[in-house]
Amino acid sequence: MDKADKQLIEKLAGKFIVIDGPDGVGKSTQIRMLSEYLRSGGVEVNETRDPGGTVIGDKIRAILLDRSNHIMTVGCEILLYMASRTQLMGEVIGPAIQQGKCVLCDRWVSSTVAYQVAEGQATKREVMDTYTIALKDVSPDLTVILDLPAETGLERITGTKDRMEVKPLKFHQEVRRLFLEQAKDFPELYAVLVATGQIDEVQQKLRTLILNWNFSQ
Repeated sequence: MDKADKQLIEKLAGKFIVIDGPDGVGKSTQIRMLSEYLRSGGVEVNETRDPGGTVIGDKIRAILLDRSNHIMTVGCEILLYMASRTQLMGEVIGPAIQQGKCVLCDRWVSSTVAYQVAEGQATKREVMDTYTIALKDVSPDLTVILDLPAETGLERITGTKDRMEVKPLKFHQEVRRLFLEQAKDFPELYAVLVATGQIDEVQQKLRTLILNWNFSQ
C-alpha cells in the first residue's frame, strides 16, 4: 500500500456519503463506478440505496414507487420514507460506519425535502422535524447533488417510469430547485456537481470532489 492509498483509506473511513439529485442524472451508475474506484484504492465500501437497502425497506420502496398508489398523501409518503430510512440506518449504515467502512448511499433525506416539498403540501421544516424524530442527529458527512436541467434528466429515463418519474415537468423543475437550494443553505455539507458530459467525465469530477472534500468542516 502506498502513501496515497493509505491517506485515502484514512480520509474515508467511517464516512457517510450520499449521492443525490433529480431523476435521470445517473446516480446509480456514478455510485457503482465510484465504489469500484475506491475499493481499488483499498477503501472498504458499503453501497446502499434509499428507500430500500433492507428487506423491510425494499417492501416500503415498492409501495412508494408503485404507480397504482397515486392517491397516496404526502404525509404518508414522508412517513414511509422515514420508516425505510430508519431501518436502513439501524441495519446497514450504522453498523458499517462503526466498522470504519465508507458508506455510499443513493438518495437520502435531501430527496424527501426536494420531492415531497415540491408537492406543495409539506415544508422543509416539517420534513426535517420528522427526520429528527426518526434518525435523531444522524446526518451524512457529505451530500453530492448531481445536477441537470429537469428536461434533460427526464429524457434520459428509459423503460417504465415510476410514480415520481411520471409527474409533470413543472414538478421536476421544482424538485431541482429544492435540491440546489439545500446545497446553497448548507455548503459545509452539500456540494453540487454538474452532471452533463460523458459518464467517465462526470465520474472523474465526482472522484476529484470527494478526494478534495474537507470532511472536518
